[in-house]
Amino acid sequence: MMWIKNKAIPALAMLMALLILFAGQPVHASGVEAAVEGKPANPGSLTFVLVHGAWVDASFWDEIAAELRKMGHTVYTPEYAGHGSDQNKNVTHAQETKSVVDFIKQKDLHDIILVGHSFGGTVIQKTAEQVPDRLKRLVFFDAFVLPDGQSAADQFPAPAKEMFVQLRKASGNNTIMLPFNLFRDTFVNTATLEQAQALYKKVIPEPGGSLFEKLDLKKFYSLPTPKSYLYLTEDIAMPQIPPYGWHPGQSSHLGVYRFIEGTGDHMTTPHTRPQEIADKIVQAGRD
Repeated sequence: MMWIKNKAIPALAMLMALLILFAGQPVHASGVEAAVEGKPANPGSLTFVLVHGAWVDASFWDEIAAELRKMGHTVYTPEYAGHGSDQNKNVTHAQETKSVVDFIKQKDLHDIILVGHSFGGTVIQKTAEQVPDRLKRLVFFDAFVLPDGQSAADQFPAPAKEMFVQLRKASGNNTIMLPFNLFRDTFVNTATLEQAQALYKKVIPEPGGSLFEKLDLKKFYSLPTPKSYLYLTEDIAMPQIPPYGWHPGQSSHLGVYRFIEGTGDHMTTPHTRPQEIADKIVQAGRD
């Protein structure tokens, strides 16, 4: 027992010395500081900028963003012109894109994974042209990938495109509002009626002009930025009739890309199964 006691004394002395050495030294909560500055709090985390699609605002991402943050990632959900608190519906695609570009520059974001859902795919295409040096990867989540010189409306079969033309004319203010029956059958097709009705309350009239704008995307198709496509197999917001549909209709425009597949529809699943979607987004965005 004396041997144990004698050995314990130097160990205790060393511990006391360490306590004295570090007493009064500042403790750096590096993770907290990094989070405040908008930087990843740990080396394995990623920085996501999530861009919503048509007929919704940035709150579309609330549940998914919360799940990504729980994983330790940094997440931004910018709003763009003609949506959210902006009541001006006579906006151009360039104005919508500028909102996202300005947000990225004002936050001085770098190495970002830029994610676009639905119509948001067209916004991230044009955003990428303006801030390519700030991007790590582009992720298209059941999103449009427009060919050069085409519009989002051009991606639909002629009868569907004509329907949007008529809805735009009928609005009287250059917007397009989704009729509930169309929304219920194609955007939230896996939802219960109660879920569909609750989600429809969040649907907002979409500025009609930008949906029909034909975009010059030559620069986009010259960029070396890595790209991914996340496809949910039950998403029929785009008619899944070749050559239309999300995949391979839209995804094939990317050329070489990472393909990630999940299950779910266009607007129900992001709200009811956000953890699954967050996991898929990470798979699409990571190295």
